[in-house]
Amino acid sequence: MTIRAVVKGIGHYLPERIVENAEFEARLDTSDEWIKARSGIERRHVAAEGQTTSDLATRAALAALADAGMQPDDLDAIILATSTADLTFPAAATMVQANLGMTRGFAFDVQAVCAGFVFALANANGMILSGQAKRVMVIGAETFSRLMDWTDRSTCVLFGDGAGALILQAEDGSGTNTDRGVLASDLNSDGRHRDLLYVDGGVSTGTTGHLRMQGRDVFRHAVEKLAQTAHAALDKVGLTGGDVNWIVPHQANLRIITATAQRMQVPMERVVVTVQDHGNTSAASIPLALSVGRDRGQIKPGDLIVTEAIGGGLAWGAVVLRW
Repeated sequence: MTIRAVVKGIGHYLPERIVENAEFEARLDTSDEWIKARSGIERRHVAAEGQTTSDLATRAALAALADAGMQPDDLDAIILATSTADLTFPAAATMVQANLGMTRGFAFDVQAVCAGFVFALANANGMILSGQAKRVMVIGAETFSRLMDWTDRSTCVLFGDGAGALILQAEDGSGTNTDRGVLASDLNSDGRHRDLLYVDGGVSTGTTGHLRMQGRDVFRHAVEKLAQTAHAALDKVGLTGGDVNWIVPHQANLRIITATAQRMQVPMERVVVTVQDHGNTSAASIPLALSVGRDRGQIKPGDLIVTEAIGGGLAWGAVVLRW
């Protein structure tokens, strides 16, 4: 028998405040039409003053636990993907652990920017396959609104805040690609491209800094690399785009999502799209989209799903799983 990391519960949380595109028109040289044409984004959620990334993550974690019918101490580990942790240290994951009242196991953060959830999911799968843990909660949570330069119309209109969480559990499988659970992953990075998407702050500057992005270059890399990594992950288990029920991509830009689906020869009817309502929530976007897709009735047990993302680093990757 083969051990598989199977999804047992999922949930998400979005801050109450919704910012429509029209709100930017009063203070920036932009419009609702321009933002939608460039990105497909119509609105995004923004965290309230004092509301932290660990707060959002905790709400998503509670929703996932309720969905799985589990208690916090049923978990062996929490892995939180984020680039906007509450503090430099300790890890925001340990704050979620405390908020949940989880008194056992371990918790840590993963930082791979928008690809963070894919990296965290692959790490959780590895821990389950190695026997390090039997139940792992994987969370993506961000408060990217805190990193925005609100005078830069090319970036500030694109991002939002939110959190999504899922729980993986070790279960026996047959060792074939018909198993439920994580089937394969493909992870990559190339630090030569770090200047394409970064924050100009940190310990070295003594400031939080703002997000900076070379949009055209990021777009070009994204379309090329996302399809490649998705095919690489599918190849590892003898599957193709034709076998995929749903692509659940990083929700950065509708044009990137559409171009990637075309390269994978998967129709848009089989792509979960939430970018119009959430904007780019970085590491939170894939678990948010998974949770919303499940709640909409799109994602059903037995469906083959490909998640893929690219972010600063550049870092990119994909995970193939059967729901």
